[in-house]
Amino acid sequence: MELTRYEFKHCVGAMFEMSTTAARKILPVHLQPLEVQHTRSVLAVLAFQFTDSEVGAYDEVVLSVVTPPRMEPGKALPTAAFYPFMLATSTEAARRHAIERWHLPHFMKDLDFSFDSSEGRMRTRVMDEGTPVLELTVTEHAFEPVTWLYHCFMLDDADRLKVNIFMQAPHSQHEEETGELILHPHPMTDALADADVATYPFREEWYRAGIQTFEEVEHL
Repeated sequence: MELTRYEFKHCVGAMFEMSTTAARKILPVHLQPLEVQHTRSVLAVLAFQFTDSEVGAYDEVVLSVVTPPRMEPGKALPTAAFYPFMLATSTEAARRHAIERWHLPHFMKDLDFSFDSSEGRMRTRVMDEGTPVLELTVTEHAFEPVTWLYHCFMLDDADRLKVNIFMQAPHSQHEEETGELILHPHPMTDALADADVATYPFREEWYRAGIQTFEEVEHL
């Protein structure tokens, strides 16, 4: 099996409640949103500082709806499953690579990223030529080394696809609701305009320097 590896300095992310009605509009018909309570589904926001890959170093932000994972006999249960509906990167090469290999939808312009870490807090800002797109703040907890499996679902025209992703790094996770998400009006965030997204997360995650590994794409 061919593996694709990405090395990162930091990956920070959080999960936020959003309207299930909006989540269903984003998802393809064969996927269902995972609800945290009736009418409330989950938006996941992840930001990466990649230091090495087939296309060099770059920054990336991923917006996903959380879905139930695909249960496979004899295989490990994933930590979580995602349908990424919008990504943005800091380089054209990274964007082209992710579209061609992983069939992931992107905002088709280089964006500017800043990762500011201070006193156990990471604030990530994404800008479009000086115009704010989003701001994500995550706080740390105790770090422990992990190797976790995630399912990522994609579409290529009518083809339903899945890829297994492994994250290997020191990892912090908590549900203290100390982070924050600010979504600014921008084409990248249009799908969330009426999604009633919470401004504070119910779960925050922080991976320090580690490796993200993709297996081969599977057809469902």
